[in-house]
Amino acid sequence: MSTMHDLRVLQSRRWIAGLTIVATITMLSGCGTVFYPERKGQPSGRIDPAVAIADGVGLLFYIIPGVIAYAIDFSNGTIYLPSRDTAQVDTLHFEDELDTKTLESMLAERTGESVRLDDELVRVERVASREQALALVRMSGAYDKERLASM
Repeated sequence: MSTMHDLRVLQSRRWIAGLTIVATITMLSGCGTVFYPERKGQPSGRIDPAVAIADGVGLLFYIIPGVIAYAIDFSNGTIYLPSRDTAQVDTLHFEDELDTKTLESMLAERTGESVRLDDELVRVERVASREQALALVRMSGAYDKERLASM
């Protein structure tokens, strides 16, 4: 009777250990996506060392979880530090049509700097989703440092 009980306890411990390992691996996969979901969709830039190290911890649990973590974060763009000097996509919801002056004052309040919508470096568009806005930023070349340097 004792051996049957010991066998069940051993099986339970193995099941709990396996579940813990799977849960840990899943949680470590794509650390940047978990820690910084607002970074999703960023173009490449400087790599965030904290996210890179957290993803690297996955390599300790064999190669596959670490590779998956890096792949998720690179494909989502969440491994990169946010850039403050090139472009920004921000969501602004409103019901009624806005005139230029009202929109400029709303943007100035939000950014803390004066904003002129007729400036050639400012682009304002109504989009259906954040993903569409990020695609427009990528297509504009706003993150192309060589192009910005020549302006």
